[in-house]
Amino acid sequence: MYLVIILGNLLIILAVNSDTHLHTPMYFFLANLSFVDICFTSTTVPKMLVNIQTQRKAITYESCITQIYFFTLFVGLDNFLLTVMAYDRFVAICQPLYYMVTMNPRFCGLLVLVSWMVIVSLFYCTGLGVYLSSAATQSSHSSATASVMYTVVTPMLNPFIYSLRNRDIKEALNEFFRGRPLKGHFSRSTCDCWLNA
Repeated sequence: MYLVIILGNLLIILAVNSDTHLHTPMYFFLANLSFVDICFTSTTVPKMLVNIQTQRKAITYESCITQIYFFTLFVGLDNFLLTVMAYDRFVAICQPLYYMVTMNPRFCGLLVLVSWMVIVSLFYCTGLGVYLSSAATQSSHSSATASVMYTVVTPMLNPFIYSLRNRDIKEALNEFFRGRPLKGHFSRSTCDCWLNA
């Protein structure tokens, strides 16, 4: 599952970066979401795999705090990027004539930067408190099941839900792997791409 997460999200980043027709706000946010999903799962899953392999459940206090910090950071970023993507689709559907003016590259970059900054200030302290206090009150089996669901299953499904079913992404990946120069074969609007994805 970890390999599917890494490969699926890397394919999205590769497709968006290699095809100039995908240099739109929607795909910019999808590529950022893919990057965050890779980072999100890479904070916990490798250690979990080592623990399963060695049958050890120990982690140092410093490693635990570091893992909690980055985990909380990337979970929050995931949520905020999904919010920014919802705003992008709102503007594209409800105000299509203003879309290119509103969602310019500078504003998109600013939205991503604000997502990073808000997460650091909001989620770090609250997430740390919730994570540390819940360890003593929850059963280990239900906690483990819930942890696997949101740390592994969700990031694994995101590439398929948001991008790999999309015709433009599929065409960009096909052209990339065939080694052909990318042509101007994308005629649908950004709004149509999202609605048909």
